[in-house]
Formats: sequence, structure tokens, C-alpha cells
Amino acid sequence: MNTPISLSVVIPVYNEEQGLHALFSRLYPALDKLAIPYEIVFVNDGSRDKSAAILREQFQLRPDVTRVILFNGNFGQHMAIMAGFEHTRGQRVVTLDADLQNPPEEISKLLAKMDEGFDYIGSIRKQRNDSWWRHVASRAMNNFRERITRIKITDQGCMLRAYDRGIIDAINSCKEVNTFIPALAYTFARRPAEVVVEHEERAEGESKYSLYSLIRLNFDLMTGFSVVPLQWFSLTGMVVSLFSALFFVFLVVRRLIIGPEAEGMFTLFALVFFMIGIALFGIGLLGEYVGRIYQQVRHRPRYLVEAVLEDVKGEK
Repeated sequence: MNTPISLSVVIPVYNEEQGLHALFSRLYPALDKLAIPYEIVFVNDGSRDKSAAILREQFQLRPDVTRVILFNGNFGQHMAIMAGFEHTRGQRVVTLDADLQNPPEEISKLLAKMDEGFDYIGSIRKQRNDSWWRHVASRAMNNFRERITRIKITDQGCMLRAYDRGIIDAINSCKEVNTFIPALAYTFARRPAEVVVEHEERAEGESKYSLYSLIRLNFDLMTGFSVVPLQWFSLTGMVVSLFSALFFVFLVVRRLIIGPEAEGMFTLFALVFFMIGIALFGIGLLGEYVGRIYQQVRHRPRYLVEAVLEDVKGEK
């Protein structure tokens, strides 16, 4: 306990009982090989399977380097990472998925990049073994997000990332209910960088991310780091209002010249429905921002910890 910890590895766990033993068999040897003081912080995000029991057993096997945080419910992957950050003690912190899609052996590559003076290291999957729709959706979302927020993250879906202690402390000082941690870290970083890492297929279990989750994540990212969507909608409303006014004048002049007619009624309906659609989209966009404010002002705890398993002066 008196030895300064050089590296903390934070791993959120949710219903991963099928793959945890495979993770242990590769993670601990990879970190032992680094020959530096380290700790692994597992955060069980309210798993409904036997993940919590398996983590408890692993803690009993390696209490010197293992810590386990047990949530009393499911609060989401990002809240699990935030809890892990708040319990880490290392000078450098690495986040890792429990599904082994990011090989633990690649952690050394991120640390080597940090040795060059960078304080935040993102990762880019060398060969993604995902379905085609996830490739297309991720690429489109990344491009759209970068244009709006100016946050350059090539592969935002890759969990393997490394953070300097200063950035972790800055993130811990933030009390946002909804946030995207890599983007938040990017805004705090002085010298961010990215490295290419290997990517493997999920060995066991199923992915927890759906298309809806991907869209939801990007909405949170864009509304949490930029007001550009609101500005775009304001400009769109001005343009639509201008064209609506011109179209109204055109209809009045046409009626005075040609007289009443019914042939253009369906065209008018189409334009009205189009403008109503824009208005509804804008209301939904405003709802995103208002919803974030609503969640923030309630001051409810972001997550609830049921127990923390850690070795305190040799006592478990």
C-alpha cells in the first residue's frame, strides 16, 4: 500500500460471466509483464448474472492488485467508468472493455505513447470485426460529431484509452449527470494523441450496444459539448420563415391574377407538413437540452455503490 501505483486499469462489467475468466487469464499476465505497480478496478454495473460472484472470487485470488466496486443497480457504462476513476490511485489510468475486443496486451502500446509526453491517448481499431451497419453508422456519426463539437476522436467506440492523473482529477471534479468521458478528457488534454490497436471479435456473450444506444450516445455528446445544433435550427427556422412568407405573397398574387383554384392544394399541404416536421424536430432538439438541465438540477446521485472490495493493509 505504501508503494505508489503507476497504473490503474478500470473495467466496467455488465453481464459478462461467460468471458470474465478468459479476461483474467490474459489481463493479469499482460500487466505483470509491465513490471510496474498496478491495480485493476472492476466496476460491476448491476449485472444480473454471476459476474459479481466471479469478481469476488478473483479479488480473493489477487487482493494485492484487485479492487471491485459493486453497484446496487444498473447505471450505465459511463457511470461505471466515472466510479472507477474516483477510486483509482494510479498516476496513469487505462480503460478497458471486459469483452476482450480490445486485447489487454495493447495497454503497453498506450503507455509507450504517453512516455513521449502525451497526456491523453485514444485508440483506433486496426481492423474492426463489427457488422457492416456499425461501420457505416459509426463513421457517419463520427464525421457529424466532429463538425459540430470540434472534438477529434477518430474511433469513439473503442474503449481502450489512457489518461494522465491530471485529466482524471479534472474529470472527477465535474459533476455532470450525462457526459461522454473521452470527449470530456479531450477538452482537458494539453497533448492528446491516438494509436492504432488490434481488435478482436467478442469471444463470449453479446454486445450491449444497439443502434439506438449509438444514436443516444451521440445525442448526449453533441448536446453536452456544443450549442451548434440549436444555432443550426435557429438559422433553419429563419430560412423556412422567409420562404414561407415569400410563398404566401406568391399565392396571394397568383389568386389575384388567376383567381381561386384547387389544384395547388396538395402542394400546399406538402409544404405545411414539411414545416411542421421541422418544427417537431426543433421541439425535440430543445427537449434534449432541457432534459439535460432537468437531470442536472435534481442533484440526484449519479450512481449508488453497494460495496467496495479492496485490500486495506493486508486485510480483505
